[in-house]
Amino acid sequence: MSFKGEQHPGVQTPTADSQGFRLNHTMLRVKDPEKALAFYTRVFGMRVMRRLDFEEMSFSLYFLARLDDGEQVPEDQGERTVWTFSQTGLLELTHNWGTESQDDFAYHDGNAQPQGFGHICFSVPDLDAAEAWFDANDVTFVKRSDQGKMKDVIFVKDVDGYWIEVIQADLLSALGD
Repeated sequence: MSFKGEQHPGVQTPTADSQGFRLNHTMLRVKDPEKALAFYTRVFGMRVMRRLDFEEMSFSLYFLARLDDGEQVPEDQGERTVWTFSQTGLLELTHNWGTESQDDFAYHDGNAQPQGFGHICFSVPDLDAAEAWFDANDVTFVKRSDQGKMKDVIFVKDVDGYWIEVIQADLLSALGD
């Protein structure tokens, strides 16, 4: 029998009506797309799959992915748009035009009061190497792997102050109850 998910109060059995639904992307608003794109492409190795501009509403969307070696992405813009919206685990950076030139402008990071959104997470093959890479790239740490009650978990901040959890999956087998 295949695993059907943990059962907890409130969990309901999915119906056929939601068959094929999948999480495509998570969106973060960014003040300055040039700085945000430099961070996510340099530090986390992501690539921009598609940029969509909405001139009438004065904003742009940047869809980023961390591709596997040899993964095929369509060159044709229309086909790549369809491909982008059929993936899982993408990061959408939304830029409302003009925010980059407003010195006092900042988005709520979700961790300041009142708390709401918490973080996104990247899994890495070697947590120690990732920590050294972040140090070499002057990434701001919220928590290092040897700090706090949860060891082997890193939290860093991106250029807009959003928290990013960084984990090595095989170090977490005994996590929680």
